Amino acid sequence: MPLHIGIVCCSAEGAALCYRTICAEGAALLGPHAHPEISMHTPSLAGYVKCLDRGDVAGVGELMLASARKLAGAGADFLICPDNTIHQAFSYVEARSPLPWLHIAEIVASEASARGYRRLGLTGTRWLVDSEVYPEKLSQHGLACVRPDTRGRDEISRIIMDELVYGVFKPGSVACFQSLIQGFREQGCDAVILGCTEIPLILSDANSPLPTLDSTRLLARAALRKAVNSTEAR
Repeated sequence: MPLHIGIVCCSAEGAALCYRTICAEGAALLGPHAHPEISMHTPSLAGYVKCLDRGDVAGVGELMLASARKLAGAGADFLICPDNTIHQAFSYVEARSPLPWLHIAEIVASEASARGYRRLGLTGTRWLVDSEVYPEKLSQHGLACVRPDTRGRDEISRIIMDELVYGVFKPGSVACFQSLIQGFREQGCDAVILGCTEIPLILSDANSPLPTLDSTRLLARAALRKAVNSTEAR
């Protein structure tokens, strides 16, 4: 059997997209209707937001670890978190975790390098864009990271937290992201990171001024490959 995937969830829409991707794409590797066993745990998003607002990285980490322990108890073999922002606490979590993890930004950086991109625009919450989650991983692959200006990061963060996490998708908000990405293009970027797991619900290669790196689906596909390939290697 494939390995059992544990999903440490934060916001519902992004976690649901990650879950659906694993289930939908599992059949291509495992046969009709097949996918790995998956368990998910989601504390209240409000708990994460309170910690993020006060800069409490350890508090974020403890919430992630509480989910990790429950998923380990449910039989998961490894963990993923379809939320870019809370990866700020990854170093705190990794050393204390009962199970191994995949890191979403490392997966995105590896994919960007494989596709030959060199200079990447970053979108996401204000907490994510202000952090070193992506610059650190991208720099390890020799890739540059371009962040939005203060006004841009505040506006896209507002759209994410006031609209996308609630499943609200407005044409004006799509246009806002498109304008921001066009700005990245004018700054010499060759791709854009959709660094919030809800952004792929409104943006893709079909409507973005730059090629997209969909962090949600890239993480889901990496987890699916790990679950299947680790079994084959036994």
